[in-house]
Amino acid sequence: MMKKTIYAALGVLVASVLPSFLLAQSAPVKQVKLSDFDLQSSALVSATGTELSSMKYHSPVYWFPVKVPSTVLTGLVANKIYPDPYQGLNNMLIPDASDQFNKEYNLEQYSHLPNDPNPWKKPYWYRTTFKVAAADKGRQFQLIFKGVNYRAAVWLNGKQIADSTQMAGMFAEHNLDVSNAINAGGDNALAVKIYPLDYPGYPAKEQLKALGPFYENGGPTGDIGKNVTMLCSAGWDWIPPVRDRNMGIWQPVFLRTTGAVTIGRPKLVTSLPNLPDTSIAKLSLNLTLSNSTNTANNGKLTISIKPENFTGLPVQFTQAVSVAANSGKMVELNADKISQLVIRQPKLWWPNGYGKANLYRIRLQYADVKGISDDTTFVFGVREVSSKASMVNGFVRRQFYVNGKLVHLVGGAWVPDMMVNRDSARYDYEMHLCRNANVNLVRIWGGGVTPPDAFWNAADKYGQMVWSDFWITGDTQGEFKGSPDWPLEGSIFVKNVESTIYRIRNHPSLLVWTGGNEGHARKELYDKMRSDIIELDGTRPFIPSSSGFAKLPEGWKGSWPDDMPSGVYSGGPYAWKDPKDYYKLADAGKDWVFKDETGLPSQPPYTTLPKIIPNLTWDKNLPFPLNNSWGYHDAATGAGQYDKYYDEMAKRYGAPSDIVNFSDKMQFMNYIGYQGIFEADGHKLNETGGVMLWKLNAALPSVIWQIYDWYLEPNAGYYSMQNACEPVHIQYNYDNSSVAIINRTHHATGSLVATADIFDINSKLIKSSKVEHVGLALNGVQEVIQLKEILAGTQGVSFVVLNLKTATGKAVSHNVYWLSANDDFKSLNGMKHAQVSAKVLKAEKGVSENKWTVQFTNNSNQIAFFVRPQLMKNGEEVMPSYWTGNYFTLAPHESTIVSVSAPVAKLGSVTPTILVEGWNLDKQTVVLATK
Repeated sequence: MMKKTIYAALGVLVASVLPSFLLAQSAPVKQVKLSDFDLQSSALVSATGTELSSMKYHSPVYWFPVKVPSTVLTGLVANKIYPDPYQGLNNMLIPDASDQFNKEYNLEQYSHLPNDPNPWKKPYWYRTTFKVAAADKGRQFQLIFKGVNYRAAVWLNGKQIADSTQMAGMFAEHNLDVSNAINAGGDNALAVKIYPLDYPGYPAKEQLKALGPFYENGGPTGDIGKNVTMLCSAGWDWIPPVRDRNMGIWQPVFLRTTGAVTIGRPKLVTSLPNLPDTSIAKLSLNLTLSNSTNTANNGKLTISIKPENFTGLPVQFTQAVSVAANSGKMVELNADKISQLVIRQPKLWWPNGYGKANLYRIRLQYADVKGISDDTTFVFGVREVSSKASMVNGFVRRQFYVNGKLVHLVGGAWVPDMMVNRDSARYDYEMHLCRNANVNLVRIWGGGVTPPDAFWNAADKYGQMVWSDFWITGDTQGEFKGSPDWPLEGSIFVKNVESTIYRIRNHPSLLVWTGGNEGHARKELYDKMRSDIIELDGTRPFIPSSSGFAKLPEGWKGSWPDDMPSGVYSGGPYAWKDPKDYYKLADAGKDWVFKDETGLPSQPPYTTLPKIIPNLTWDKNLPFPLNNSWGYHDAATGAGQYDKYYDEMAKRYGAPSDIVNFSDKMQFMNYIGYQGIFEADGHKLNETGGVMLWKLNAALPSVIWQIYDWYLEPNAGYYSMQNACEPVHIQYNYDNSSVAIINRTHHATGSLVATADIFDINSKLIKSSKVEHVGLALNGVQEVIQLKEILAGTQGVSFVVLNLKTATGKAVSHNVYWLSANDDFKSLNGMKHAQVSAKVLKAEKGVSENKWTVQFTNNSNQIAFFVRPQLMKNGEEVMPSYWTGNYFTLAPHESTIVSVSAPVAKLGSVTPTILVEGWNLDKQTVVLATK
């Protein structure tokens, strides 16, 4: 009844580069993913783990089929037991893990378990069966659990393999030796008992009213912090409580088959010993060989290194190694002793915007007389990172360096999916969206999760530096509320920290470890975390907290290696601000010497609004088009102040005439809000360490704090960020009305031509300014044109159109502003129509993506305002789509060239079209083709 099959997730093949004697093996090293499980509550299953892990077990009750990884609630939603909690107010139809909370909201009535008002109190069983080939008899087997929440016990073929004291905490990887329990040549039964959080946490009040107040992050007491888990699963001001707190097998499970000796915990360090000269790179490799048999093993360790995403020659070498019976052996290899670990003229890994994210692949193979015993491979980058802290006007400022060069961090916080449901394709799409927005830094926020391997692989690929908080917040560990005594079991925290360091330390994307979000763990845990980072990694900086406002107690050690304070600052603003306000903050310095949390409400465009808010019926007691279900999706007051965001939109642009007009006017707010953040910071480029958003992405369909929504639809702010953070950029500075060039790169811009054209609301040219022979030799800022006097003489709304071109006329940067002395932009509602044509210049068909390059030309005498092309398939926008520019504005008779690409997996066999919309345009459709 419950027999399952398994499929190969990673078949490790024997490559032709190996010496011929190594090819004579009885069976390859295999790693297969166990994904087809059945799920049921222990409230309905009385059988023991021993009984459940027998092939003879037949259940008297129905079990729900689930695809692992899957939390319990994810599995029950997939089986239609509960409604989809991402949608509307469905989460209020699901009981919570807190008994008190259930009583307050009468949620007990929705429990699917008869006579159990709280269905998350008792453990759940996951069960599967699988076959193992007879040819694998006598080999070694490991069950690898990449992540469970919160505790687990494991039985295989009637034998208990691990108990709930060994497998605890959400972020530890568990590698279990099951060699003595596997039935090679027959069927195997696996039973996993998943326990709920030790302490479910008591959520704050539900956000059931639009424009009502937000309540306490992590609940009124922050008691979710007693566990080592996804702290925001108890609810935060952008995510409701996750009803089961994500209990379950939330990361993949693998069965690995090897020979007698296995390779463990490889640590690969790349160094550039002669910086700033990068012509020589040295590698060191440490790993453990474990022999789990009663016989000593003599063999050879073969290391091969080859380019992963560029062309180059591979290198390979072999070391003879012997491993004693039932023991482990540390192997240490370095460039001082092995010439193949010296790379001359290495292709370096650079963050997005500073160069290519070049990657190498290393393969580690151990072979004995029986053949290949173990074979593993991973991708790495040659790069070196560091940081420097300095005092600037009373504030410590931290700056970061990659390969000896200063990098300016632009990006933001990354939060987990509400029910941790992202897969590898989703991680790739989101990291690609980040790269396309000119993001170079993604921060793993401390109240969320350290993401699965697929996230890190995508970050490596797309040149995204990653700032990784550990699982501490000021709302749960005592800075604001909660207690420094939490988490209660310090040993679980330490094991999870160490497991995480081992798992992700080889990724070139990982820039910095952070002790937590706006707070600190208690001293013994903080000290252990800090020393583990130094001892187990020691290749990248550590800072105590994501906020310099969270002061370390006297006598505690600071950042590593400089022992200075963090030098980064949260604290917002989190509400919408006029761009002029961001310039005031940047000019004042203070906490904006490195602002790591600021953002604004971010209404998605109308394209996805009916998905974000399925019930769009207007409640006339609220501003149009809101109803109270908007509140559950974050249209509330609190830090984001959605009410003021709405009011400011209506004040500046006029009351919305319909729901599309509302959505479009909110895009104006998004565009200038995000433009203000990144251009204000950019005009102080070498005076700040960077600026980071709260936040980049969404945990569920939401209307706040995101540059793209849960459906991967960017809002207009995504594209103003993309524009503001481009490598060489022209911008208008609100603080002194100058036009400036920003060079974010490490090389000269060359000789450039800057122009500034000012138009009135009727598209009449008021003034044109042009400056030739401008540019910068290095990264920095250059003011080139002054517009103060000209703008002082204008009335009403003015458009400032900026262009930066090479001496030969090639476009480098294009930027547009709409300005009004009294911030009254209602005259935009009466703009005359413009006409824009689109010409497809190039169509490219790729293996994973198709791409089109399109020229848009304004053929009229009117400004074409806020032009928004969309890639369409069967009447729906293709998401994700990666545009090199969007929501752009064209002066009369001006042209721009942009490209768009999209995953083949999303396009299918249908040839898409481009829908062109704009504020003062008629809709038109452009036919595309692929070559």
